[in-house]
Amino acid sequence: MTKKTVAVLFGGVSPEHGVSLESAAAVLENMDKDKYIPLPVGITRAGDWYRYDGPAERIRADAWASDRDELTPVTVSLSRSERGFLELRGGCCTPLPVDAVFPVLHGRNGEDGTVQGVMELAGIPLVGCGVLASALCMDKDRAHRLVREAGVAVPRAVTFDKADRDKAPALLEGFAYPLYVKPLRAGSSFGITRVTAPEGLRPAIDGALAYDTAVTVEEEIPGFEVGCAVMGTDKLTVGRVDEVEVSGGFFGFEEKYRGRDSQVHMPARISPEKEREIRDTAVKIYRALGCAGFARVDMFLTPEGRIVFNEVNTIPGFTAHSRFPRMLEGVGLSFREVLDRLITDALEGKDR
Repeated sequence: MTKKTVAVLFGGVSPEHGVSLESAAAVLENMDKDKYIPLPVGITRAGDWYRYDGPAERIRADAWASDRDELTPVTVSLSRSERGFLELRGGCCTPLPVDAVFPVLHGRNGEDGTVQGVMELAGIPLVGCGVLASALCMDKDRAHRLVREAGVAVPRAVTFDKADRDKAPALLEGFAYPLYVKPLRAGSSFGITRVTAPEGLRPAIDGALAYDTAVTVEEEIPGFEVGCAVMGTDKLTVGRVDEVEVSGGFFGFEEKYRGRDSQVHMPARISPEKEREIRDTAVKIYRALGCAGFARVDMFLTPEGRIVFNEVNTIPGFTAHSRFPRMLEGVGLSFREVLDRLITDALEGKDR
């Protein structure tokens, strides 16, 4: 069997640059080398693209970009007859063919549809959601509107841009505190503040605007967060449901990536009947937003048993210990099998 070359994109220009590095290293290390040739392609914080020939551990340590002898500048070939990348060396462009691209990127210019658009324009098979679903899931307001139309509850919220920030108190009249102030298009909980009183509103809005040009403000949903992994397009594989236990505040960056004051229970400590309902709801949300390939659907479960949509992560964390792989491990799929299924679907065009 001829091995397929799979480019793994990592890094990027968003504030979530560092978040992608550990996931990318894990993907590169666990990809089935009998079937695939992994090709690491790193994007620096400045936005420069390089083929990286060093060890995955240097990616995990955020030291790859300093290994100058291991870096070759590359760019995407937009010619479908030269599908892949072009190496830029000594004033020459050398074709670097690839069979598929696996973006392990987060946030702006990573999971917002921009990279996805470049690859689709170039005709390169892509692992994961396409342009429209990626853009929609990144936009909290539009995602909530579509999911609500599909019959799933969403938090009460108001969205406004920078020009209207002074109108926030009027727009939020009648809302009950605590409120969550969020950048409209950002991930990994960057720029999110839990506001318990009106005097905290303006600083929280300014903090969110540091990450995006628009802000969404939501009422707090009582209960706890649950998540569900969904994989595939026509035929879906649905993982077990997990539960996020936070001792105080909310599931922010420190809790997500450094385990401070939080614990993730997999499977969730809920009844089998409620887990089935959450899994069915995750599929409904996945379909409503046009997702393909894979995604993690995050929801809230209230004390009364109501399921309320939170967000969809189209490129969730991807280490062997991350929530998405653990949910699928719960239905019998190893990390390597998950990677194989995702790449196979991309190569066969099933995720478009």
